Amino acid sequence: MITPLMPTYARNPIAFERGDGMYLYDTDGKKYLDFYSGIGVMSLGHSHPSLVKALQEQGGKLWHTANGFTIPQGERLAKRLTDACVADTVFFGNSGAEAIECAIKMVRKYHHDKGQKGRYRIVTMASAFHGRTLAGIAAAGQEKLTKGFEPLPEGFDVVPFGDLEAVKAAIGPNTGGIMVEPVQGEGGIRPIPAETMQALRAICDENGLLLVVDEIQCGMGRTGKLFAYEWSGIEPDIITAAKGIGGGFPLGACLATEDAASGMIVGTHGSTYGGNPLAMAVGNAVLDEMLKPGFFDHVIEMGDMLHGRLAALQQRHSDLISEVRGKGLMAGIRVPDIPTRDIVIDLIGRGMIPAVAGDMVVRMLPPLILDESHIEEAMNHLDASLTSLRDKK
Repeated sequence: MITPLMPTYARNPIAFERGDGMYLYDTDGKKYLDFYSGIGVMSLGHSHPSLVKALQEQGGKLWHTANGFTIPQGERLAKRLTDACVADTVFFGNSGAEAIECAIKMVRKYHHDKGQKGRYRIVTMASAFHGRTLAGIAAAGQEKLTKGFEPLPEGFDVVPFGDLEAVKAAIGPNTGGIMVEPVQGEGGIRPIPAETMQALRAICDENGLLLVVDEIQCGMGRTGKLFAYEWSGIEPDIITAAKGIGGGFPLGACLATEDAASGMIVGTHGSTYGGNPLAMAVGNAVLDEMLKPGFFDHVIEMGDMLHGRLAALQQRHSDLISEVRGKGLMAGIRVPDIPTRDIVIDLIGRGMIPAVAGDMVVRMLPPLILDESHIEEAMNHLDASLTSLRDKK
């Protein structure tokens, strides 16, 4: 018999009651170091006072109005985001999936309006994750996502990760764009090298394509810059953002240059809840914190420290950890000989919450506010867990 709550998740029986900074507390009062952040969402940790204040103040004034009316908080957040990156305009939704849908539509509309109606195909990379909509799973092309949902929307060409020759070979008269995650999250915490990102930009320029960077997991400060594409020195045409942008409040954004968004006029796209006053108040509060002097420097410092400590952990467990991956506070260890879910379950039992990712990777996405003591605590948990699981092999 099906449960009242649709069983689309393999849920851990632990239920959390409250959160404070880097920690979660379950209904029995047990404390957990959160190195998952609700899939990279809690960018400023739990119950951040500035976010709580913004939500409470706005909640006492106005929750929602239709987007047919001016929403000043949204105009302010859009201006601040575009001032901070290459984009000129923003569409706000509720999730990363909505941001991806907007980006796909934008690529197609861009070429349609230029008299190139056949240029609708988008080149993507294997192991990518672009959300759970039909278009999102079609773009990723992974059987574990697509099985049972056929027929899928047509128009995506998946090539091997980072393979520039395959990208070039996939481009044809119907190609309209390339969509990549600067750091793959679900696919195994795999950064795309800066030179590859630069080559993708050049390929787009040579072929009149739009470059879409999916920054839903790797953006909003996660790698030490507002967006991860910045490390490569390129300028994309479209950027998708979500997760950390709302610090836990449902919020997604599709950012674009004026040229890329030229076809997105009145009536071409919409969202009932997207960009409502509550979300915009929290989004502005998140940006207040992230744009403070030294915030990204702290992320870079902590990211370097985390990766250094993970490298040392790999040396101690060289028989188990084959690779340390990631950038900034988006990290993973590849453990090919122990099921990653076993490691995660063991760590949760010890009081630390990580997650799994593809390619046998234990994924770590801690809140960006962590300090050295939290990294030390995480390493102690990981060391003990790997030692214990080795003994059980």
